[in-house]
Amino acid sequence: MILKPFRPKDGVVAGLEALLATAPAPIKPKIEQEIRLVRAGNKGERESAYLIDFENAAHKNRVVLHDLRFEVNGRVAQIDHLMINRLLDVYVFETKHFNTGLKITEDGEFLRWNDYKKTFEGMPSPLAQNERHIQVLKDVFAQIEMPTRLGLRLAPSFQTLILISPNARIDRPKKFDTSRVVKADLLGKTITKDTEETSILGAFGSVAKIVSLETIQDMGRQLMLRHSPIATNYAAKFGLDKAQPQATPAVVPRQPVNAPAKPIESAKEAPKCRACGSETLSIQYGKYGYYFKCASCGGNTPVKLGCGVEGHKERLRKDGNQFFRECEGCGSSSLFFVNGI
Repeated sequence: MILKPFRPKDGVVAGLEALLATAPAPIKPKIEQEIRLVRAGNKGERESAYLIDFENAAHKNRVVLHDLRFEVNGRVAQIDHLMINRLLDVYVFETKHFNTGLKITEDGEFLRWNDYKKTFEGMPSPLAQNERHIQVLKDVFAQIEMPTRLGLRLAPSFQTLILISPNARIDRPKKFDTSRVVKADLLGKTITKDTEETSILGAFGSVAKIVSLETIQDMGRQLMLRHSPIATNYAAKFGLDKAQPQATPAVVPRQPVNAPAKPIESAKEAPKCRACGSETLSIQYGKYGYYFKCASCGGNTPVKLGCGVEGHKERLRKDGNQFFRECEGCGSSSLFFVNGI
């Protein structure tokens, strides 16, 4: 079953495109490159998530969580996809999107094909990267409640898998073990093979560790409670935060009024999800009007407005990915929120 569904980063792309529209000419190429990288990563993760969900959505012995981020003892792990089965095998999936090809040397070095330069170029080892993620994940599991047998705490077994686009070419060495680097469309066969080998090699130990679906669901929910999402401030990253302030926009009068109106105060802190406290929100429109949608837990939070003047009623106006709070009585308009930033 899918415990934490995959959510594409479309809002991030929209936010970058909004920055691109007003960025100075020297900064535009950097933002365009960032957009390409985000789109490529999003495409790879979306494809892998679809294939993972296809294999596991109706499975009664596995739970799947997408897009997790943990911070433990000063170390951070960003995990693309995670699966737990009833044998307490924890699969950590790392998605790598390549437009052309991947080469792995006998020394375990990873090289990707640069189609523009017509040559292979070095890249960080995704196997080593995923092993670092697993080290952090072990610390996270040490903090959650685990099932026991005869009073002893059961320990999970961590498995790493690097998922490559089904369309990419992989040049593999003869000796270096690349069995944990697989095409995403062969994921189901790989996990089935792992399970069969586990059953043969350690049948008694595996059976002794079998837990219920409810138990691994509870483990997954405990992981979700420790999920620590972060939103990149791209305006600051590209040096546009001073030139284009987003957090405290000025109130712009729309039309003259007879008496000075009480100014609308900017929010002192970013909106947060009322369910989980996350700030990874986007404004959506539903049956009852605009509301905040949480990317972390999927919860809804109402959008509350008020200029502070009795009898006045503020409304929200959408302009692209920007939302403005406007009061007809005050004759004022100010930027309230930007989706994707």
